[in-house]
Amino acid sequence: MLLRARELDEADPLADYRDRFLLPDEVIYLDGNSLGALPRATPKRIAEVVGTEWGHGLIRSWNSADWIGLPQRVGGKIAPLIGAAPHEVIACDSVSVNLFKLISAALELRPGRNVVLSEPGNFPTDLYMIEGSRAEQRLADRESLAGALDDCVALLLLTHAHYKTGAVFDMAALTKAAHDAGALVLWDLSHSGGALPVDLRSCGADFAVGCGYKYLNGGPGAPAYAFVAERHHDALRQPLSGWMGHAQPFAFDDAYRPAPGVDRLLCGTPPVIQMTALEVGVDLVAEMGVERLWAKSRALSEFFRECLGKTELELVSPTDADARGSQLSYRHEEAYALSQTLIARGIIGDFRAPDILRLGFAPAYLTFEDIARAAAALREILDTGAWDRDEFRQRAAVT
Repeated sequence: MLLRARELDEADPLADYRDRFLLPDEVIYLDGNSLGALPRATPKRIAEVVGTEWGHGLIRSWNSADWIGLPQRVGGKIAPLIGAAPHEVIACDSVSVNLFKLISAALELRPGRNVVLSEPGNFPTDLYMIEGSRAEQRLADRESLAGALDDCVALLLLTHAHYKTGAVFDMAALTKAAHDAGALVLWDLSHSGGALPVDLRSCGADFAVGCGYKYLNGGPGAPAYAFVAERHHDALRQPLSGWMGHAQPFAFDDAYRPAPGVDRLLCGTPPVIQMTALEVGVDLVAEMGVERLWAKSRALSEFFRECLGKTELELVSPTDADARGSQLSYRHEEAYALSQTLIARGIIGDFRAPDILRLGFAPAYLTFEDIARAAAALREILDTGAWDRDEFRQRAAVT
């Protein structure tokens, strides 16, 4: 398999981009679906922001370096990656905060309806934010979602690519079903934005959120982004009426007046250093192109399955590469110990409770040789029972 892997790497049109990331030589990184790798350009750009723009420019850099325009500029660069217009996307806050804003806004736009519909097993923060709003939460299995849409549902809230299994929803079909029932739709793109094709405008989506630290390589805690379809801009009301979402923040009015368009989703002061790091990652993804990244991701995951062969692991991701995100997830009763054994060998994936070994295939910096070596190591660990040690069962705070 190594010979074939090297042949595939020779033919890979994205092969040169691996050198655009800082990765330890001894590591095979299969967790880019949780935290993306560091672009080589990021430290230099951050040093420039800190040393020159902050150190020399001081407060003048809000204007001279256009710090104040970072949310709109970075959001506008994310927009084409998710099939949106630049004025429909803003980079700000976290996924959780943006979910709360848009859930609240959707309830305002659908008076008389108070149900937010989602699925059990959705990413916890999505469900927690429904609970934290004034909405009634309704959960239905993915096969039953369309049938659960009735005249009480204000909003359908779903994650496009499931965080645990990688299963991808038919965004267009479910958006249409929700609209036919009079409901709005909010898509969480945290596991798909920058990794697989998304076209929010063509499918008629109302709202979307996504994170900046996975496939966009913005760094730990990178700002998130939010999308609001242009048709909702004038009516949109969000509950966190902070000063940056004001129509004229530096007029210092006592009364709040929302900014026009998607800018009204802003709340507090943008985190300049983190936003700058995110911009570097977004520029790099845009240069590579989502279609090319998606094609390589499918090839990497299929090659991994071929190299791994038949084992005691149960694949819980869809077998069709077109129906899953950039990951493969396997069920095993000792999945945590397996993940820790791999990490001890320099192969970094992760674990999702209660029994899922999750392996991400971020195509920007993975090679086919990485995949062949990782599959061989996992197979050897399973065959020899190398995971069966107490040290590999000790749970860390972050899994």
